[in-house]
Amino acid sequence: MNPDRPDRPEEQAPTAAEDWRSAAAAEGAAEAPTGQPGSDLAQRLADVEATAAELRDQYLRAVAELENVRRRAQEDVAKAHKYGIEGFAESLLPVKDSLEMALKADTPTVDNLKEGVDATLRLLASAFEKNRLLEIDPQGERFDPNRHQAISTVPAAATQPPIAPNHVAHVLQKGYLIGDRVLRPALVTVVQG
Repeated sequence: MNPDRPDRPEEQAPTAAEDWRSAAAAEGAAEAPTGQPGSDLAQRLADVEATAAELRDQYLRAVAELENVRRRAQEDVAKAHKYGIEGFAESLLPVKDSLEMALKADTPTVDNLKEGVDATLRLLASAFEKNRLLEIDPQGERFDPNRHQAISTVPAAATQPPIAPNHVAHVLQKGYLIGDRVLRPALVTVVQG
């Protein structure tokens, strides 16, 4: 007979679970008072199973909550992409209304048109300010390649009044910032250094 491989089922090696249970039973029997063999062990096992069930429930709830948070975050990002410019679009509506009213005028005069354009420009400037769209008008400021785009240079002697070297001589087109981010750099000419 091979000791590693028993021929009869009653001689088979015990499984790991049986080893654990028999060891726990032996420990419990050693600790249990006479007359209550294994009752302490059974109580401890019941407590451990209850704790395991509670921890499993907490784990499943945490996983579900995490999934809900992830789903809500995805929905919020999708809504931000879809409706992100809603406030800006809403602030531009009075500008459109003003332009439409100007076109409906029966007998526009140059003064009326100028007044209407001025009012429309104020509405547009207000919409830009409300939405943190700030103008970059760097006339006379030091050239900043992060906010300005130099189209050409001019000699210092050609500027009246004199402008210091590496400063903006002329602004050909204003730039714009959204918050701290450059939307469009200002197109400028710079005094040679």
